[in-house]
Amino acid sequence: MDPNYTPPPHPFFAASDILPAPLPTIEEIATSQDILKASTGRRIVRVGPHFVVKYGMNVDVKEGQNMLFVRQNSAVPVPTLYALYSHHQEGKKRPTVYIVMENIAGESLESGWSSLDPTTKSDVARHLRQCFEQLRQIPSHGYFGGLGRQPFDDPVFWTDDEGFRRVFSGPFDSERQMLDAIVEKYRQTNHHYNKAEYYARVLPVAIENHDPVFTHGDFQRKNIVRKSDGTVVIIDWEAAAWYPSYWEYVITLYACRWNDDWQFWVPKILDEHLNEFGWMVMIFNELW
Repeated sequence: MDPNYTPPPHPFFAASDILPAPLPTIEEIATSQDILKASTGRRIVRVGPHFVVKYGMNVDVKEGQNMLFVRQNSAVPVPTLYALYSHHQEGKKRPTVYIVMENIAGESLESGWSSLDPTTKSDVARHLRQCFEQLRQIPSHGYFGGLGRQPFDDPVFWTDDEGFRRVFSGPFDSERQMLDAIVEKYRQTNHHYNKAEYYARVLPVAIENHDPVFTHGDFQRKNIVRKSDGTVVIIDWEAAAWYPSYWEYVITLYACRWNDDWQFWVPKILDEHLNEFGWMVMIFNELW
Protein backbone atom coordinates (compact mmCIF):
# COMPACT_ATOMS: atom_id res chain seq x y z
CA MET A 1 0.00 0.00 0.00
CA ASP A 2 1.20 3.49 -0.84
CA PRO A 3 2.79 5.01 2.31
CA ASN A 4 1.69 8.41 1.02
CA TYR A 5 -1.95 7.30 1.02
CA THR A 6 -4.36 10.23 0.85
CA PRO A 7 -7.69 9.98 2.72
CA PRO A 8 -10.82 9.82 0.54
CA PRO A 9 -12.09 13.15 -0.78
CA HIS A 10 -14.35 15.33 1.30
CA PRO A 11 -17.15 15.81 0.45
CA PHE A 12 -17.96 12.23 -0.51
CA PHE A 13 -21.22 10.94 -1.98
CA ALA A 14 -21.82 7.28 -2.81
CA ALA A 15 -22.95 6.37 -6.31
CA SER A 16 -26.70 6.68 -6.72
CA ASP A 17 -27.10 3.02 -7.69
CA ILE A 18 -26.09 1.82 -4.21
CA LEU A 19 -28.38 4.19 -2.32
CA PRO A 20 -31.41 2.44 -0.80
CA ALA A 21 -33.37 5.70 -1.05
CA PRO A 22 -32.68 9.39 -1.77
CA LEU A 23 -30.25 10.88 0.76
CA PRO A 24 -31.96 12.75 3.59
CA THR A 25 -31.79 16.52 3.41
CA ILE A 26 -30.21 18.68 6.09
CA GLU A 27 -33.70 19.73 7.16
CA GLU A 28 -34.89 16.12 7.42
CA ILE A 29 -31.84 15.28 9.50
CA ALA A 30 -32.32 18.27 11.82
CA THR A 31 -36.00 17.52 12.40
CA SER A 32 -35.66 13.78 12.99
CA GLN A 33 -37.26 12.75 16.27
CA ASP A 34 -35.55 9.36 16.26
CA ILE A 35 -32.55 10.43 18.33
CA LEU A 36 -30.14 7.60 19.09
CA LYS A 37 -27.57 9.64 21.00
CA ALA A 38 -26.92 13.30 21.71
CA SER A 39 -24.08 15.18 23.39
CA THR A 40 -22.43 18.58 23.12
CA GLY A 41 -21.66 19.34 19.50
CA ARG A 42 -22.85 16.03 18.09
CA ARG A 43 -26.00 14.03 17.54
CA ILE A 44 -26.86 10.64 16.05
CA VAL A 45 -30.32 10.23 14.53
CA ARG A 46 -32.16 7.70 12.43
CA VAL A 47 -33.85 9.10 9.32
CA GLY A 48 -36.37 6.69 7.87
CA PRO A 49 -35.67 2.96 7.72
CA HIS A 50 -32.40 3.19 5.80
CA PHE A 51 -30.19 5.94 7.22
CA VAL A 52 -28.35 6.83 10.42
CA VAL A 53 -26.72 10.25 10.49
CA LYS A 54 -24.00 11.41 12.85
CA TYR A 55 -23.64 15.17 12.69
CA GLY A 56 -22.46 18.23 14.57
CA MET A 57 -19.62 20.69 14.98
CA ASN A 58 -17.72 18.17 17.11
CA VAL A 59 -17.98 15.41 14.51
CA ASP A 60 -14.76 14.81 12.55
CA VAL A 61 -14.60 13.91 8.86
CA LYS A 62 -11.88 11.42 9.83
CA GLU A 63 -14.53 9.03 11.10
CA GLY A 64 -16.14 8.76 7.68
CA GLN A 65 -12.76 8.54 5.99
CA ASN A 66 -11.76 5.70 8.32
CA MET A 67 -14.95 3.81 7.48
CA LEU A 68 -14.25 4.12 3.76
CA PHE A 69 -10.64 3.05 4.24
CA VAL A 70 -11.55 -0.08 6.20
CA ARG A 71 -14.27 -1.04 3.75
CA GLN A 72 -11.95 -0.58 0.77
CA ASN A 73 -9.02 -2.48 2.29
CA SER A 74 -10.58 -5.33 4.26
CA ALA A 75 -13.69 -7.42 4.74
CA VAL A 76 -14.28 -6.05 8.25
CA PRO A 77 -18.03 -5.35 8.58
CA VAL A 78 -18.67 -1.61 8.88
CA PRO A 79 -21.79 0.38 8.00
CA THR A 80 -21.94 1.47 4.37
CA LEU A 81 -21.05 5.14 4.09
CA TYR A 82 -23.48 7.01 1.85
CA ALA A 83 -22.31 10.60 2.30
CA LEU A 84 -19.68 12.67 4.11
CA TYR A 85 -19.88 16.45 3.89
CA SER A 86 -19.76 19.72 5.82
CA HIS A 87 -22.24 22.58 6.00
CA HIS A 88 -21.26 26.09 7.07
CA GLN A 89 -24.00 27.82 9.02
CA GLU A 90 -24.03 31.58 9.12
CA GLY A 91 -22.64 32.91 12.39
CA LYS A 92 -20.93 29.64 13.35
CA LYS A 93 -17.14 29.45 13.63
CA ARG A 94 -16.98 25.79 12.68
CA PRO A 95 -18.88 23.79 10.06
CA THR A 96 -21.32 21.03 10.87
CA VAL A 97 -20.01 17.69 9.62
CA TYR A 98 -22.52 15.10 8.39
CA ILE A 99 -21.80 11.36 8.21
CA VAL A 100 -24.71 9.59 6.50
CA MET A 101 -24.45 5.83 6.85
CA GLU A 102 -26.36 2.58 6.69
CA ASN A 103 -28.87 1.87 9.43
CA ILE A 104 -27.75 -1.44 10.97
CA ALA A 105 -30.71 -3.35 12.39
CA GLY A 106 -29.61 -5.12 15.53
CA GLU A 107 -28.70 -4.74 19.19
CA SER A 108 -25.50 -3.40 20.67
CA LEU A 109 -23.43 -5.84 22.69
CA GLU A 110 -23.55 -3.32 25.52
CA SER A 111 -27.27 -3.90 25.99
CA GLY A 112 -27.50 -7.50 24.81
CA TRP A 113 -24.37 -9.19 26.15
CA SER A 114 -25.79 -10.35 29.48
CA SER A 115 -28.62 -12.22 27.75
CA LEU A 116 -26.30 -14.29 25.52
CA ASP A 117 -25.47 -17.87 26.46
CA PRO A 118 -21.82 -19.05 26.51
CA THR A 119 -22.07 -20.70 23.09
CA THR A 120 -23.38 -17.51 21.49
CA LYS A 121 -20.74 -15.43 23.25
CA SER A 122 -18.10 -17.78 21.88
CA ASP A 123 -19.48 -17.33 18.36
CA VAL A 124 -19.43 -13.54 18.75
CA ALA A 125 -15.87 -13.60 20.08
CA ARG A 126 -14.72 -15.82 17.21
CA HIS A 127 -16.30 -13.51 14.64
CA LEU A 128 -14.76 -10.44 16.27
CA ARG A 129 -11.33 -12.06 16.35
CA GLN A 130 -11.61 -12.67 12.62
CA CYS A 131 -12.49 -9.00 12.17
CA PHE A 132 -9.44 -7.78 14.07
CA GLU A 133 -7.16 -10.25 12.35
CA GLN A 134 -8.31 -8.81 9.02
CA LEU A 135 -7.80 -5.28 10.30
CA ARG A 136 -4.23 -6.10 11.32
CA GLN A 137 -3.51 -7.48 7.85
CA ILE A 138 -3.93 -4.06 6.24
CA PRO A 139 -0.36 -3.12 5.23
CA SER A 140 1.28 -0.58 7.52
CA HIS A 141 2.09 2.92 6.36
CA GLY A 142 5.24 2.96 8.49
CA TYR A 143 4.23 5.67 10.98
CA PHE A 144 2.04 6.06 14.06
CA GLY A 145 -0.94 8.36 13.51
CA GLY A 146 -4.17 8.86 11.59
CA LEU A 147 -4.81 8.25 7.91
CA GLY A 148 -2.74 10.44 5.64
CA ARG A 149 -0.34 11.26 8.51
CA GLN A 150 -3.01 13.05 10.51
CA PRO A 151 -2.71 13.43 14.31
CA PHE A 152 -4.17 10.89 16.72
CA ASP A 153 -7.74 11.52 17.86
CA ASP A 154 -7.45 10.02 21.33
CA PRO A 155 -7.71 11.63 24.80
CA VAL A 156 -4.27 10.23 25.66
CA PHE A 157 -2.73 12.61 23.13
CA TRP A 158 -5.21 15.49 23.27
CA THR A 159 -4.55 18.93 24.75
CA ASP A 160 -6.38 22.24 24.53
CA ASP A 161 -3.02 24.00 24.35
CA GLU A 162 -2.51 24.61 20.64
CA GLY A 163 1.19 25.16 21.20
CA PHE A 164 1.62 21.56 22.36
CA ARG A 165 -1.08 19.91 20.24
CA ARG A 166 1.23 18.88 17.43
CA VAL A 167 3.90 17.74 19.90
CA PHE A 168 1.47 15.48 21.75
CA SER A 169 -0.77 14.23 18.94
CA GLY A 170 1.68 13.26 16.20
CA PRO A 171 1.97 11.71 13.75
CA PHE A 172 5.16 9.94 14.84
CA ASP A 173 7.80 8.16 12.79
CA SER A 174 8.67 5.70 15.54
CA GLU A 175 7.25 4.07 18.65
CA ARG A 176 9.93 5.86 20.68
CA GLN A 177 8.68 9.24 19.47
CA MET A 178 5.12 8.30 20.44
CA LEU A 179 6.19 7.24 23.94
CA ASP A 180 8.23 10.43 24.31
CA ALA A 181 5.10 12.43 23.47
CA ILE A 182 3.08 10.62 26.13
CA VAL A 183 5.79 11.34 28.70
CA GLU A 184 5.94 14.99 27.64
CA LYS A 185 2.18 15.31 28.05
CA TYR A 186 2.51 13.69 31.47
CA ARG A 187 5.21 16.22 32.37
CA GLN A 188 3.14 19.19 31.20
CA THR A 189 -0.07 17.90 32.80
CA ASN A 190 1.20 16.63 36.15
CA HIS A 191 4.30 18.81 36.56
CA HIS A 192 5.86 15.81 38.33
CA TYR A 193 9.40 16.18 37.05
CA ASN A 194 11.05 13.26 38.83
CA LYS A 195 8.43 10.71 37.86
CA ALA A 196 8.36 12.02 34.29
CA GLU A 197 12.10 11.49 34.11
CA TYR A 198 11.60 7.94 35.35
CA TYR A 199 9.03 7.22 32.64
CA ALA A 200 11.27 8.81 30.02
CA ARG A 201 14.09 6.46 31.05
CA VAL A 202 12.25 3.16 31.42
CA LEU A 203 9.35 3.22 28.95
CA PRO A 204 11.53 2.86 25.83
CA VAL A 205 13.10 -0.20 27.48
CA ALA A 206 9.89 -1.73 28.85
CA ILE A 207 7.86 -1.10 25.68
CA GLU A 208 9.64 -1.49 22.36
CA ASN A 209 9.68 -3.13 18.93
CA HIS A 210 5.97 -2.87 18.16
CA ASP A 211 4.87 -2.28 14.59
CA PRO A 212 2.08 0.16 13.68
CA VAL A 213 -1.16 -1.67 12.89
CA PHE A 214 -4.52 -0.24 11.91
CA THR A 215 -6.53 -0.08 15.11
CA HIS A 216 -10.18 0.72 15.88
CA GLY A 217 -9.14 2.62 18.99
CA ASP A 218 -12.43 2.42 20.91
CA PHE A 219 -13.33 -1.26 21.00
CA GLN A 220 -16.17 -1.38 23.50
CA ARG A 221 -19.40 -3.33 23.42
CA LYS A 222 -21.37 -0.15 22.75
CA ASN A 223 -19.61 0.00 19.37
CA ILE A 224 -20.51 -3.55 18.31
CA VAL A 225 -23.95 -4.23 16.81
CA ARG A 226 -25.13 -7.84 16.68
CA LYS A 227 -27.59 -8.48 13.88
CA SER A 228 -30.48 -10.95 13.97
CA ASP A 229 -28.45 -13.51 12.01
CA GLY A 230 -25.73 -13.47 14.69
CA THR A 231 -23.14 -11.54 12.70
CA VAL A 232 -21.62 -8.35 14.06
CA VAL A 233 -20.90 -4.90 12.65
CA ILE A 234 -18.30 -2.55 14.14
CA ILE A 235 -19.28 1.11 14.39
CA ASP A 236 -17.77 4.40 15.64
CA TRP A 237 -14.43 4.59 13.80
CA GLU A 238 -13.57 8.10 14.98
CA ALA A 239 -10.41 7.12 16.88
CA ALA A 240 -9.10 4.61 14.32
CA ALA A 241 -5.46 5.07 13.33
CA TRP A 242 -2.07 3.37 13.07
CA TYR A 243 -1.20 2.46 16.68
CA PRO A 244 1.36 0.06 18.20
CA SER A 245 0.18 -3.55 18.07
CA TYR A 246 -0.61 -3.60 21.81
CA TRP A 247 -2.83 -0.49 21.81
CA GLU A 248 -6.19 -2.13 21.03
CA TYR A 249 -5.82 -4.60 23.90
CA VAL A 250 -4.67 -1.94 26.37
CA ILE A 251 -7.49 0.50 25.56
CA THR A 252 -10.12 -2.24 25.46
CA LEU A 253 -9.22 -3.69 28.84
CA TYR A 254 -8.75 -0.22 30.35
CA ALA A 255 -12.34 0.63 29.37
CA CYS A 256 -13.59 -2.68 30.82
CA ARG A 257 -15.82 -1.94 33.80
CA TRP A 258 -15.13 -5.28 35.51
CA ASN A 259 -18.81 -5.75 36.37
CA ASP A 260 -19.38 -8.91 34.31
CA ASP A 261 -17.48 -11.52 32.30
CA TRP A 262 -16.37 -9.27 29.41
CA GLN A 263 -12.72 -9.32 30.56
CA PHE A 264 -12.78 -13.11 30.17
CA TRP A 265 -13.69 -12.80 26.48
CA VAL A 266 -11.36 -9.96 25.50
CA PRO A 267 -8.26 -12.22 25.17
CA LYS A 268 -10.29 -14.54 22.95
CA ILE A 269 -10.74 -11.59 20.58
CA LEU A 270 -7.44 -9.74 20.91
CA ASP A 271 -3.90 -10.92 21.56
CA GLU A 272 -2.91 -10.12 25.14
CA HIS A 273 -0.13 -7.66 25.94
CA LEU A 274 0.18 -7.93 29.71
CA ASN A 275 3.43 -6.02 30.17
CA GLU A 276 2.28 -3.10 28.03
CA PHE A 277 -1.11 -3.05 29.75
CA GLY A 278 0.49 -2.68 33.16
CA TRP A 279 2.73 0.20 32.14
CA MET A 280 0.17 2.13 30.10
CA VAL A 281 -2.60 1.82 32.67
CA MET A 282 -0.30 3.26 35.32
CA ILE A 283 0.28 6.30 33.11
CA PHE A 284 -3.37 6.60 32.03
CA ASN A 285 -4.53 6.68 35.64
CA GLU A 286 -2.17 9.55 36.37
CA LEU A 287 -3.03 11.46 33.19
CA TRP A 288 -6.76 11.35 33.93
